[in-house]
Amino acid sequence: MAKINRKRAEQLLFPIISENGDSQVGGEKEKGFGDPNFSRNKTLPIHRWVPWIAGFSSDFVQSALDGFLRNKGTVLDPFCGVGTTVFEAIRNGHNAIGFEINPYAVLASRVKTNAYCIDLGVFASTIDDFQQFYTEKISTNYKPISTPPQGFKTRTSFYSPRVLYKVLIAQDFVHAIDDENIRDLFRLAFASTMVSYSNYSYEPSLGRRVSAGREEIHDFPVARAITDKLTDMAEDIAWVQEYIERNNLDIRIIGDSFFHCREHLLPASVDLIITSPPYLNNYHYNRNTRPQLYWLGYAHSPDDLKKLENLNFGKFWQTVRDFDRIDLAFTLPQTDIEERLQMLRKLNKEKGPYGGNGWANYAAAYFNDCHKFTEGIQYVLKRGGTALVVIGNSILQGVMIPTDEYFGKIAEAMGMELLKIDVPRATRVGNSIIQSDVRVGKAEVSHQLYEAVVVLRKP
Repeated sequence: MAKINRKRAEQLLFPIISENGDSQVGGEKEKGFGDPNFSRNKTLPIHRWVPWIAGFSSDFVQSALDGFLRNKGTVLDPFCGVGTTVFEAIRNGHNAIGFEINPYAVLASRVKTNAYCIDLGVFASTIDDFQQFYTEKISTNYKPISTPPQGFKTRTSFYSPRVLYKVLIAQDFVHAIDDENIRDLFRLAFASTMVSYSNYSYEPSLGRRVSAGREEIHDFPVARAITDKLTDMAEDIAWVQEYIERNNLDIRIIGDSFFHCREHLLPASVDLIITSPPYLNNYHYNRNTRPQLYWLGYAHSPDDLKKLENLNFGKFWQTVRDFDRIDLAFTLPQTDIEERLQMLRKLNKEKGPYGGNGWANYAAAYFNDCHKFTEGIQYVLKRGGTALVVIGNSILQGVMIPTDEYFGKIAEAMGMELLKIDVPRATRVGNSIIQSDVRVGKAEVSHQLYEAVVVLRKP
């Protein structure tokens, strides 16, 4: 049976907790916020299961919980991604709710929050069965039943022939697993490793390896990569089941847009919101997870991805650039947001939708969604409840857009109390965004990308 090291996961997580049980990052009412950057998540139990572009820091969530929710309450993440906020809330004994539109991320969040329910003996035995099945099939002239998803098209072969053969053997085993919970663990293990043995890579957006100066992968120990991930999962599940008490918590991962929150949640039912919506300089999450969406069966054609694009917060530049004009759906007195959008709109007209007007449409659509997002915050928060919104500024066509300031003003205009805007990360990586010939004119030297925490309270 697969060996499970319970202590390894414990050793990975416990160093972030001090001897008296408090987070090393103090309460936010007394101190500034820690860096929300996700890099430490890559080594932490449960969080390490899925690499996620522009992920969220579990340390930041822990510090937010310590500072704003000391008694048991309900925590909400309207853009929960792969479940960092939700899991940390559960780990601290709170009810947890997450909204997410990307089906791959929904799978990851649900599998993580279902760790309590896994039969470890069955899981370990199934890992052993997988290794035996794969070893037997790879040594014969076995012809896999599984086939690559027909609708998944790439500029070059996603998998080299030898790697594809191994992947399809693994898929045959996974598809035959009867226990849905165990099968989803295997599906997630494959999905979280599948790009690493493909001819594509994240740089940070998904692209061909050769375009990044890397050689294509002609062969790879696919089964070992999947088994190593499964073993990590088993260790972390053992830790969860031994050290964390669920205590009948209300845990929900809702595969829908937060804009539909009234269909899922009662008014004034949430104590604390911890979230990070897509930034105005956002990654194209759907394109970056296209391999997972197709191979997991969530997408079968470009139309399926188009549906996700239309649901995305702020839309994507590609979906709004061809409109004649998108204006703000609200007014925001005592700010220069209208003037800045007009300045942007007049730039590089000769470039058509690639010029300033296309990007002004993009920014206007984004802030219209910020307005709708604030309406949702008002609806779900209890009186006195707090929302912590991590958001980054943007630079479009050389024009700096202080997204955090505008979002804070939008919230104030709608009756929320703006407690503060904290900038824990004065610089963030984004040269490809700042200096892109498509996204910007030449950015001024003084312009740089930063990350802010907008702190709101419902009076």
